[in-house]
Amino acid sequence: MRELTPLCWQLLLLSTLVYCSLGQGGDLSLPASLSVSPDRSQFFEYESVSLSCEVQGNSAGWRVVRNSERGNLSECSTDWGKQQGSSCTVSLIPSDSGVYWCVSGSGEHSNAVNITVPAGAVILESPALPVTEGDSVTLRCRYQGTPSDLTADFYKDGSLVRTETTGEMTIPAVSKSDEGLYKCSTSEGESPERLMTLTVPASIPDPSTVPVLSVSLPRLLGSLLVVSPYLLVTVVLLLKCNRRKGSR
Repeated sequence: MRELTPLCWQLLLLSTLVYCSLGQGGDLSLPASLSVSPDRSQFFEYESVSLSCEVQGNSAGWRVVRNSERGNLSECSTDWGKQQGSSCTVSLIPSDSGVYWCVSGSGEHSNAVNITVPAGAVILESPALPVTEGDSVTLRCRYQGTPSDLTADFYKDGSLVRTETTGEMTIPAVSKSDEGLYKCSTSEGESPERLMTLTVPASIPDPSTVPVLSVSLPRLLGSLLVVSPYLLVTVVLLLKCNRRKGSR
């Protein structure tokens, strides 16, 4: 077996570093997440909401932006909200309804949250972000006036699910079948619909088993398409180096 020359080792090391950097860059996780406090997506007029950009590491440079229902894209503190660091506090009015998310100075972005400020007096309180499969979720029907607790009918995808005299409905362990459009109705009015979606928790591998392959086919093919040219270049360089040494 021929030994590799120092030049060949340098070429091999360079190709390996390129390969590793591509592998690390293939992470599709978002660099930040937008949190909403209080944790719901529907609010009465003049209620206050705090939107925070939660970033891994330094949050400097991150800001909250929105696209209103009228299609106006703007940043917090331009004509709405008060930006403090990477957080934005908004005293809501109906025109504040829209989609909110975080962006960085380099163009990175977070998840998006849809916030609704209806003109009516009834809202449906539900988590602002997708809920985790298996968790307990409570939906509350609220009336802006008094009394605070009313008998409410809860609907999913237009069909009555149940009637609750307490004004709230609990799903003990949400599953895929619970995804859909929810709304509530009382004698005082009806809330806007709210889409509830799920996130599936990461499964814990059985230590007694050794997984052979745990990557989806599209991602595997995409990785191969990106990395294969660099692997091919590495092989060609090594062959040329060996041939050059053998001809000496």
